[in-house]
Amino acid sequence: MTAWLFLTIAITLEVTGTFLLKLSNGFEKWQWGTLSILCYSMCFWALAPAMKVLPVGVVYAIWAGVGIVAASLIGLLAFGEKLGPFQLVCITMVLAGAVGLRLTTST
Repeated sequence: MTAWLFLTIAITLEVTGTFLLKLSNGFEKWQWGTLSILCYSMCFWALAPAMKVLPVGVVYAIWAGVGIVAASLIGLLAFGEKLGPFQLVCITMVLAGAVGLRLTTST
């Protein structure tokens, strides 16, 4: 169960880093950019213990998939970004894949 907790922490840090990177406006606001780099660095520290226990493909697919979904939601809610119907279907498939991997992976 600890590996899944580390993966959850890594995903949270990665999504936070992405949000902060957007706030940095291409590093024009360097404080947000610096915090983004810090979040990404801490993300990899949290991701490493998960990869010691879980299959690397599963870890990476869930990390990337949930990150895509979360970043898309942040874009919609926080930044007013638009997604078309087909894009929403594709993001839903990514989420379904991540959930499916979690449900079929023991440990």
